[in-house]
Amino acid sequence: MIADFHHPPDRCGSDSAKWGKYAGRDILPLWVADMDFAAPPAVRTALEKRVAHGVFGYGAPWPALTESVLAYLENAYDWRVQPAWLVWLPGLVTGINIAVRSVCNGTDDPAGVLTSVPAYPPFLAAPKHGGQPLRTVALQQTEDGRWRMDIAALEAACVPGTKLLLLCHPHNPVGRCWSRAELEQIADFAARRDLVVCSDEIHCDLILDEDKRHLPFALLGEAAAARSITLMAPSKTFNIPGLACALAIIPDARLRQCFLRVMQGIVPHVNVLALAACEAAFRDCARWHQDLLCLLRQNRDRLEAAVACLPGLSMSHVEATYLAWIDARALASVLPLPDDLSPAAYFETCGLGFSDGADFGAPGWVRFNFGCAPELLERALARLRHAVENPVIPART
Repeated sequence: MIADFHHPPDRCGSDSAKWGKYAGRDILPLWVADMDFAAPPAVRTALEKRVAHGVFGYGAPWPALTESVLAYLENAYDWRVQPAWLVWLPGLVTGINIAVRSVCNGTDDPAGVLTSVPAYPPFLAAPKHGGQPLRTVALQQTEDGRWRMDIAALEAACVPGTKLLLLCHPHNPVGRCWSRAELEQIADFAARRDLVVCSDEIHCDLILDEDKRHLPFALLGEAAAARSITLMAPSKTFNIPGLACALAIIPDARLRQCFLRVMQGIVPHVNVLALAACEAAFRDCARWHQDLLCLLRQNRDRLEAAVACLPGLSMSHVEATYLAWIDARALASVLPLPDDLSPAAYFETCGLGFSDGADFGAPGWVRFNFGCAPELLERALARLRHAVENPVIPART
């Protein structure tokens, strides 16, 4: 059985946070990073088998599950991970917050966490939750719109005592698949400033450009691995985020023990259904995964072509993820938008529920989730064209 990506299940009226946000309103939900597709058949079969067992006591990872993870990492990335390096987590965001606390706590003069913006919102929130100031550096765009890291600005923003760099790789929301050369620049910077790099690689299996391949940060060499916390999960690729299962891969024993110590008493174990789904996802879903990538590439290409024809909007090429980062700051130059109406709020009045760029540290931008059926994408693009070419500006009271 291979999934029918053109006819996904109807999520209206279900427990879906994505669709529930606009319940009762004619707004297409294109915001949170949650695809509309059913999980792979092999994952559903594994869950059905586990439910049929009937007992849901406390669980722990079993040898076949660990082997499925290790084999997947070796086959996909030539990364030979030791079982002891794995730390199981009930979600990747948990891992980001634990990384902040385990790396930065215990200092008398907190020097903060460093990251680039725009950024996945938990990157901006986790330092605050951990009592650490956050230092941000803007990503740069080249003349052709391609995003890149500003290493010189990172150097300038890094102060004595700064201990942690949060890296989004591939990048959410700008859709970059960082190259080896770019990653080596980051690794050199981290080594010079003695920074631990927490690399969020949850979108690593969603590389859309066929001439690119994901390179885990920790594979840059022993020195990079020793200062790395790599966060991965099957949740985005196989669309099972609600099952809450993720992994931290931490080669350095001292860093790993600090991470585990901070988890104690506050981070629950991963539930048994999530573990069963994880094993099946990494072991049995290669064909489904390839079919998904084909569909996402088609959606990406359709979206990029449509945005290129619309005044006031622009977007760079999406190399990875199913998320488009659209610059709508010039929309006010072609539409009579009130000063207090953000592009995201305007598009909601037009039936389009995007993520607001302000949440990523970039007001005026919107994030468009194109992990949906082509028919829904066409409906969204028709509304987008109408919103720009035939605007109806809502009255403000």
